[in-house]
Amino acid sequence: MSAFRDRIDGGRRLAARLVEAGVDRGDLVVLGLPRGGVPVAAEIAALFGAPLDVIVVRKLGHPQQPEYAIGAIGEENARVLTSGARGLSETDVARIGAVESAELDRRVRRLRGDRPPVSLHGRTALIVDDGIATGATAAAACQVARARGATRVIVAAPVAPPGAVADLAPLADEVIAVVTPASFHAVGAWYDDFSATTDDEVAALLHAL
Repeated sequence: MSAFRDRIDGGRRLAARLVEAGVDRGDLVVLGLPRGGVPVAAEIAALFGAPLDVIVVRKLGHPQQPEYAIGAIGEENARVLTSGARGLSETDVARIGAVESAELDRRVRRLRGDRPPVSLHGRTALIVDDGIATGATAAAACQVARARGATRVIVAAPVAPPGAVADLAPLADEVIAVVTPASFHAVGAWYDDFSATTDDEVAALLHAL
Protein backbone atom coordinates (compact mmCIF):
# COMPACT_ATOMS: atom_id res chain seq x y z
CA MET A 1 0.00 0.00 0.00
CA SER A 2 1.25 3.48 -0.86
CA ALA A 3 1.91 6.08 1.81
CA PHE A 4 -0.52 8.71 0.44
CA ARG A 5 -3.88 8.51 -1.32
CA ASP A 6 -3.17 11.50 -3.54
CA ARG A 7 -1.50 14.92 -3.44
CA ILE A 8 -4.26 16.41 -1.29
CA ASP A 9 -3.73 13.70 1.31
CA GLY A 10 0.02 14.27 1.03
CA GLY A 11 -0.47 18.01 1.55
CA ARG A 12 -2.65 17.57 4.61
CA ARG A 13 -0.27 15.12 6.23
CA LEU A 14 2.70 17.32 5.41
CA ALA A 15 0.87 20.32 6.91
CA ALA A 16 0.40 18.34 10.13
CA ARG A 17 4.10 17.47 10.11
CA LEU A 18 5.02 21.14 9.71
CA VAL A 19 2.83 22.03 12.70
CA GLU A 20 4.61 19.33 14.74
CA ALA A 21 7.95 20.80 13.65
CA GLY A 22 6.91 24.20 14.98
CA VAL A 23 7.00 26.07 11.67
CA ASP A 24 5.98 29.68 12.37
CA ARG A 25 2.99 30.91 10.38
CA GLY A 26 3.71 34.59 10.94
CA ASP A 27 5.91 35.50 7.97
CA LEU A 28 5.42 32.38 5.86
CA VAL A 29 5.03 32.29 2.08
CA VAL A 30 4.17 28.85 0.66
CA LEU A 31 5.79 28.15 -2.71
CA GLY A 32 4.73 25.13 -4.73
CA LEU A 33 6.96 23.64 -7.41
CA PRO A 34 4.84 23.21 -10.54
CA ARG A 35 3.17 21.24 -11.40
CA GLY A 36 2.70 18.47 -8.85
CA GLY A 37 3.93 20.41 -5.83
CA VAL A 38 1.21 23.05 -6.10
CA PRO A 39 -1.78 20.92 -4.95
CA VAL A 40 0.34 19.84 -1.96
CA ALA A 41 1.33 23.45 -1.25
CA ALA A 42 -2.27 24.66 -1.54
CA GLU A 43 -3.35 22.43 1.34
CA ILE A 44 -0.55 23.83 3.51
CA ALA A 45 -1.30 27.46 2.57
CA ALA A 46 -4.98 26.97 3.42
CA LEU A 47 -4.22 25.47 6.84
CA PHE A 48 -1.60 28.09 7.72
CA GLY A 49 -3.52 31.02 6.26
CA ALA A 50 -0.40 31.90 4.27
CA PRO A 51 0.03 33.31 0.75
CA LEU A 52 0.49 30.74 -2.02
CA ASP A 53 2.77 31.25 -5.00
CA VAL A 54 5.02 29.19 -7.26
CA ILE A 55 8.71 29.03 -7.92
CA VAL A 56 9.04 27.77 -11.47
CA VAL A 57 11.91 25.34 -11.97
CA ARG A 58 12.73 22.83 -14.69
CA LYS A 59 14.64 19.60 -14.45
CA LEU A 60 17.54 19.15 -16.88
CA GLY A 61 17.29 15.61 -18.20
CA HIS A 62 20.18 13.54 -19.49
CA PRO A 63 20.21 13.52 -23.32
CA GLN A 64 20.15 9.70 -23.45
CA GLN A 65 17.82 9.26 -20.47
CA PRO A 66 15.55 12.32 -20.10
CA GLU A 67 13.98 11.13 -16.84
CA TYR A 68 17.42 11.10 -15.18
CA ALA A 69 18.17 14.57 -13.79
CA ILE A 70 21.58 16.09 -14.46
CA GLY A 71 20.48 19.33 -12.79
CA ALA A 72 17.80 22.00 -12.82
CA ILE A 73 17.21 25.62 -13.72
CA GLY A 74 14.81 28.16 -12.25
CA GLU A 75 13.67 31.73 -12.22
CA GLU A 76 16.27 34.40 -11.34
CA ASN A 77 18.78 32.47 -13.52
CA ALA A 78 19.09 29.71 -10.91
CA ARG A 79 21.15 26.73 -12.10
CA VAL A 80 22.14 23.52 -10.35
CA LEU A 81 24.12 20.60 -11.78
CA THR A 82 24.29 17.17 -10.17
CA SER A 83 26.87 14.42 -10.45
CA GLY A 84 24.77 13.10 -13.34
CA ALA A 85 26.21 15.87 -15.53
CA ARG A 86 29.68 14.34 -15.36
CA GLY A 87 30.84 13.23 -18.76
CA LEU A 88 28.66 15.73 -20.61
CA SER A 89 30.23 18.68 -22.38
CA GLU A 90 29.29 22.24 -21.51
CA THR A 91 27.78 22.42 -25.01
CA ASP A 92 25.50 19.47 -24.23
CA VAL A 93 24.43 21.04 -20.95
CA ALA A 94 23.85 24.44 -22.58
CA ARG A 95 21.71 22.87 -25.32
CA ILE A 96 19.52 21.08 -22.77
CA GLY A 97 19.34 24.24 -20.69
CA ALA A 98 18.21 26.37 -23.65
CA VAL A 99 15.28 24.05 -24.36
CA GLU A 100 14.21 23.96 -20.72
CA SER A 101 14.71 27.73 -20.31
CA ALA A 102 12.21 28.39 -23.10
CA GLU A 103 9.70 26.06 -21.41
CA LEU A 104 10.37 27.71 -18.04
CA ASP A 105 9.58 31.16 -19.48
CA ARG A 106 6.40 29.82 -21.09
CA ARG A 107 5.26 28.27 -17.84
CA VAL A 108 5.96 31.42 -15.81
CA ARG A 109 3.72 33.38 -18.19
CA ARG A 110 1.05 30.68 -18.15
CA LEU A 111 0.91 30.26 -14.38
CA ARG A 112 1.58 33.75 -13.06
CA GLY A 113 0.48 35.91 -15.98
CA ASP A 114 1.03 39.59 -15.27
CA ARG A 115 1.06 39.15 -11.49
CA PRO A 116 4.42 39.76 -9.83
CA PRO A 117 5.77 37.07 -7.51
CA VAL A 118 4.70 37.31 -3.87
CA SER A 119 7.44 39.23 -2.09
CA LEU A 120 9.83 37.04 -0.12
CA HIS A 121 11.92 39.91 1.25
CA GLY A 122 12.52 39.36 4.96
CA ARG A 123 10.14 36.38 5.03
CA THR A 124 10.28 32.60 5.38
CA ALA A 125 10.00 30.74 2.08
CA LEU A 126 8.41 27.29 2.41
CA ILE A 127 9.27 25.40 -0.79
CA VAL A 128 6.92 22.46 -1.35
CA ASP A 129 6.98 19.59 -3.83
CA ASP A 130 4.98 16.36 -4.04
CA GLY A 131 8.19 14.44 -3.49
CA ILE A 132 11.94 14.83 -3.74
CA ALA A 133 14.04 12.41 -5.79
CA THR A 134 17.47 13.86 -6.63
CA GLY A 135 16.77 17.23 -4.99
CA ALA A 136 17.97 19.18 -8.04
CA THR A 137 14.76 21.14 -8.61
CA ALA A 138 14.40 21.90 -4.89
CA ALA A 139 18.02 23.10 -4.83
CA ALA A 140 17.33 25.47 -7.73
CA ALA A 141 14.23 26.72 -5.92
CA CYS A 142 16.35 27.47 -2.84
CA GLN A 143 18.57 29.67 -5.03
CA VAL A 144 15.50 31.54 -6.31
CA ALA A 145 14.12 32.10 -2.82
CA ARG A 146 17.46 33.43 -1.54
CA ALA A 147 17.78 35.71 -4.59
CA ARG A 148 14.34 37.12 -3.82
CA GLY A 149 15.33 38.07 -0.29
CA ALA A 150 13.99 35.22 1.86
CA THR A 151 15.67 35.26 5.26
CA ARG A 152 14.76 31.63 5.97
CA VAL A 153 14.18 28.77 3.53
CA ILE A 154 12.40 25.52 4.38
CA VAL A 155 12.04 22.65 1.89
CA ALA A 156 9.15 20.27 2.53
CA ALA A 157 7.65 17.25 0.77
CA PRO A 158 5.51 14.27 1.73
CA VAL A 159 8.31 11.87 0.70
CA ALA A 160 12.07 12.26 0.30
CA PRO A 161 14.90 9.72 0.58
CA PRO A 162 17.54 10.37 3.26
CA GLY A 163 20.23 11.10 0.66
CA ALA A 164 18.22 13.92 -0.91
CA VAL A 165 17.47 15.37 2.52
CA ALA A 166 21.18 15.34 3.32
CA ASP A 167 22.07 16.97 -0.02
CA LEU A 168 19.57 19.79 0.56
CA ALA A 169 20.58 20.41 4.17
CA PRO A 170 23.39 22.89 3.32
CA LEU A 171 21.06 24.86 1.02
CA ALA A 172 17.97 25.16 3.22
CA ASP A 173 17.56 26.14 6.86
CA GLU A 174 15.37 23.09 7.36
CA VAL A 175 14.25 20.07 5.29
CA ILE A 176 11.03 18.35 6.40
CA ALA A 177 9.35 15.21 5.05
CA VAL A 178 6.56 12.94 6.27
CA VAL A 179 8.35 9.76 5.20
CA THR A 180 12.04 9.29 4.38
CA PRO A 181 12.31 5.77 2.96
CA ALA A 182 15.75 4.20 2.64
CA SER A 183 14.52 2.27 -0.40
CA PHE A 184 13.37 4.82 -2.96
CA HIS A 185 12.81 4.47 -6.71
CA ALA A 186 10.22 7.04 -7.78
CA VAL A 187 7.98 9.64 -6.13
CA GLY A 188 4.87 8.23 -7.81
CA ALA A 189 5.34 4.86 -6.10
CA TRP A 190 4.35 6.50 -2.80
CA TYR A 191 0.93 7.62 -4.05
CA ASP A 192 -2.17 5.60 -4.88
CA ASP A 193 -3.21 8.37 -7.29
CA PHE A 194 -0.33 10.21 -8.96
CA SER A 195 -2.28 11.60 -11.90
CA ALA A 196 -0.57 14.42 -13.78
CA THR A 197 -1.39 17.95 -12.61
CA THR A 198 -2.18 20.38 -15.45
CA ASP A 199 -1.25 24.03 -15.90
CA ASP A 200 -4.96 24.90 -15.66
CA GLU A 201 -5.24 23.17 -12.29
CA VAL A 202 -2.17 25.02 -11.01
CA ALA A 203 -3.47 28.38 -12.25
CA ALA A 204 -6.85 27.73 -10.59
CA LEU A 205 -5.20 26.91 -7.25
CA LEU A 206 -3.09 30.07 -7.39
CA HIS A 207 -6.13 32.23 -8.03
CA ALA A 208 -8.21 30.51 -5.33
CA LEU A 209 -6.02 31.68 -2.43
